[in-house]
Amino acid sequence: MIGFVSVPLQLLVVLALSPFLTGLMRQVRARLEGRVGPGIGQPWRDLRKLMRKQPITPDGTSVVFRTAPLVLVATCLVVAAVVPLVSTAAVLDPVSDLFAVVALLTLGTVALALAGIDTGTAFGGLGASREATIVALVEPTLLVAIFALSVPVGSTNLGAIVTSTLDDPAQVLSPVSLLAAAALVVVIIAETGRLPVDNPSTHLELTMVHEAMILEYAGPDLAMVELAASMRLTLFLGLLANLFLPWGIATDGSPLLIVVATVALVAKVGVLGSALAFGEVFLAKLRLFRVPELLAGSFVMGLLAVGASYFLA
Repeated sequence: MIGFVSVPLQLLVVLALSPFLTGLMRQVRARLEGRVGPGIGQPWRDLRKLMRKQPITPDGTSVVFRTAPLVLVATCLVVAAVVPLVSTAAVLDPVSDLFAVVALLTLGTVALALAGIDTGTAFGGLGASREATIVALVEPTLLVAIFALSVPVGSTNLGAIVTSTLDDPAQVLSPVSLLAAAALVVVIIAETGRLPVDNPSTHLELTMVHEAMILEYAGPDLAMVELAASMRLTLFLGLLANLFLPWGIATDGSPLLIVVATVALVAKVGVLGSALAFGEVFLAKLRLFRVPELLAGSFVMGLLAVGASYFLA
């Protein structure tokens, strides 16, 4: 029964609150930089404005360009339904597997990269090639980092991993968890296009990655791309929080526990997002050829976490 309650609740929370997370992070950066900022509700106002505009499809583009925003949003919604955000149990529990979730997230990234290539513009190809380089290093790191947590559990099911941490809180301070957490933080920064890997607020052609792939989108299509970007950030931060700090997540169908779990999720994601925005104020973007070095370092930490999980098992 708990799965039938948690799935729509997780979808609602991720869909409704993701733009507010983006707004909160922008507001934190603005305050630290001595600016007033537009408020945490500005991303929702921007999405509403974009939805009212006319979509534009560049000449020569194919169905790939037109369907990429839909694929992005759809994959985020499926991941939001299956990962343990509010509850450790889900109706789609068999899909809540590490490899299935990573494959879904990668599918959205690949769809956007293909859309950037499909435009035939220099910026689109530039952004897609850079994104392909980043994804080639990020996805293996994501797999090995979470796989290290699954070794003591004997399962790659994300709900089982979270439940194991709830049953044995001491795992949080183990070398395996610390190495995996460090690797995942770098993965989240790269996957969501944050500093120092990418600057989400720039339009300089020498530094763009994500923005270069979506320059040709407008209206509702651009709104879906922006919403999907906010949802991916929320999903990654929620997954990070519950893998290493799962306290507050519901383990049964009690209405009180569901409410507490929802509040805990919003609070943890908000704190992690604010911390990420705080760090960005003091970071500069890395030069492009230095980004693979950073991502390779995170992959090594993931491998060390896997090795430690077997030695310490």
